[in-house]
Amino acid sequence: MNRPDVRNALSPTLIAELTRAFQALGEDPAIRAVVLAGHGKAFCAGADLNRMKESAQAPEAENRADAQALATLLYTVHTCPKPVIARIHGPCMAGGLGLISACDVAVAAQQARFALTETRLGLIPAMISPYVLRAMGERAARRWFLTGEVITAAEAWRMGLVHELCEDGAIDQRVHQLLEAFMLASPSALAECKRLIRDVAGQAIAAPIIDETIARLAAQRATPDGREGLASFLEKRKPAWVVERDDDPGA
Repeated sequence: MNRPDVRNALSPTLIAELTRAFQALGEDPAIRAVVLAGHGKAFCAGADLNRMKESAQAPEAENRADAQALATLLYTVHTCPKPVIARIHGPCMAGGLGLISACDVAVAAQQARFALTETRLGLIPAMISPYVLRAMGERAARRWFLTGEVITAAEAWRMGLVHELCEDGAIDQRVHQLLEAFMLASPSALAECKRLIRDVAGQAIAAPIIDETIARLAAQRATPDGREGLASFLEKRKPAWVVERDDDPGA
């Protein structure tokens, strides 16, 4: 996100650009993983204030269209077939918090701060709620959704909203390490693993879901990546999707 003068606030234009970008990156076979970051002092300040002023006087149909656009962006990030890392270096508010909750991995600097400030503006965190609830849990959401208080990076980590905290200046190194880990995994297996998580989470452990997981593993074993992974293991070599580099000590 590159609107540093307004702390990367989510304007209709930025929402549309992010949606198109994630759609394109998800479909590009050359892309193995995606990092969502923000330029400037903030990761994302949430909704654009100028647009919020306009929406206060806008008809309901226009407000519904704006809400639909954000909901589409969040779902596009959530269902992107590539691993998505949120790199959070500074303030992450409201809709920005929804964005990181839709990502697969959230890495935050220790100075990052979070808040769900919607109720203080007479609003509710509606479109982001399915993702944030899954990230922080219902019990935590009852506090933070209602109070709008600032959440420290340490508290965000404790409740599971972010996966890792980094010392100042170390966030890019950790993001790079995560990207390196993703590069060792099969692209098709990563996409199917993400779909598996979405479909299995919350399901009762009973015959239907057991049968479904059996079918999915059998199907993945029969894919080119499934066959290549087993062959490379047996032949004691790296699979074809691992790109050799000159600086790789194992190359």
